[in-house]
Amino acid sequence: MGDWKNNILVTDEAIRELLQTSRRIAVLGIKTEAAAEQPAYRIPKLMQEAGYEIVPVPVYYPDAQEILGLPVYRRVADIPGPIDIVDVFRRPADIPAHIPDLLAKQPRAVWFQLGIRNDEAAEALARAGILVVQDRCILEEYRRLV
Repeated sequence: MGDWKNNILVTDEAIRELLQTSRRIAVLGIKTEAAAEQPAYRIPKLMQEAGYEIVPVPVYYPDAQEILGLPVYRRVADIPGPIDIVDVFRRPADIPAHIPDLLAKQPRAVWFQLGIRNDEAAEALARAGILVVQDRCILEEYRRLV
């Protein structure tokens, strides 16, 4: 399987390539329109406006049926079709509970937003062949690199 550490993306070139070749982003921990000023709503909305297909996966908001005009899913593994990136808006300590769901779906990449780092979770995902980006804002990196 090679060196799993190669699946942890840290260079601009690797992150640029991921963003340029991705179209479908599931957002784990997305907020609703009621929290429109929050990064967990604002960033996915701006990525949607940049042309990415967003798939909402809220953790809270059990009554939400749609976010950004799109149907919500309760688990990443329940999303039909392939996912390029799972963009994670969860506290580092909350991420391990999502690992089985992420491994079941096998997205191409999992992206921990700026301020979010969990090395053990990143290693588990990378060992499963999933690309991982930690502690970076997907919107900022998109604007900077693409």
